Amino acid sequence: MSPGPQAPPWIDVVPAVQVSAPDNAPGQHGQCWRVVDGLGGFDAAAGMWAFKPQELGRFVRWVLSGSVTPVASLPHYTSVQRGSGLGHYVQRRLWWTSAQSERAQNEHDRRRQEQAERADRARREAADRRAARWQQDFERRQQLQRRRKSQPVPDPEDEETRRALAQERRRLEQAWRRQRELEAAKRQELAGRAVEVARAWWQDVQPRQRAELFTAVAERAWHDEEVRVEIPERPQVSESFAYGVPLFRTGRLRALYGIVRPCPELVCLSPQLEFQHIVVRDEQEARQLAGVTSPRARITNLCLSSDATGRPGRQPAMPAPAQPDGRGGARPS
Repeated sequence: MSPGPQAPPWIDVVPAVQVSAPDNAPGQHGQCWRVVDGLGGFDAAAGMWAFKPQELGRFVRWVLSGSVTPVASLPHYTSVQRGSGLGHYVQRRLWWTSAQSERAQNEHDRRRQEQAERADRARREAADRRAARWQQDFERRQQLQRRRKSQPVPDPEDEETRRALAQERRRLEQAWRRQRELEAAKRQELAGRAVEVARAWWQDVQPRQRAELFTAVAERAWHDEEVRVEIPERPQVSESFAYGVPLFRTGRLRALYGIVRPCPELVCLSPQLEFQHIVVRDEQEARQLAGVTSPRARITNLCLSSDATGRPGRQPAMPAPAQPDGRGGARPS
């Protein structure tokens, strides 16, 4: 047990707690020693541990009665928020906690692993389908080349044959141009209603779920890559990234870390997404984006619960659009 103002280095190495002394200032009566670190509970909704300050005497009674015991944090849950800011996290590998919190952590980890396995399986299946389509196209091209080589070469002096070949060439070129024009018209029509499509895409995510999403991005970046991500107070979508929210690393250079929830229907308007790190909430979003992006695209599924926690109010249907930053990108607030 440590009474110091700072958590000791062994706070999560052995079963231990940090306590704070009562304030003996004039006029302050009835205060007692309190446990401020080392006692925790698992928040299943947030998917992480949380500090549980408590009176020292009550904590001692819990320990003696066996109500709380030392429990190790599983590897995915060692990062704990301390303070109100998104960037205030500490590492805790051992807690005094109840059997209920231990079961909640184990159950949450089991569901998380199952969701991750399903998302990986969906990505592999999508990649296999794309590879099969590519193989079919390749074999078709090879067959066409062999057919052309097997055909007799027309006599250069055969004027009628030359005219027929030229006419066929012009027909193919016109068909190709019409196809390009049709695709351009479709993209233009989609660009005209992009804001409406993006609003519908973001409307499925409630304000509380958005806060949970961006908190999970920051935690995953630090846990997996030891990268700190800047979460703006009001995240903004970017037209350049299919109306997803670009997040930047902290620091002087502010390098782009990834794009949160780009709209699958608008990916065709943002080919640069192929080279970006895409972050999504759950397996369904990962499967949707895997079907419209290149196999080289990196998609991270945060495996968050998709259950809504309330009816939508009058909040905006999506984060506000970002303003151009002069480099063809978007500047978050």
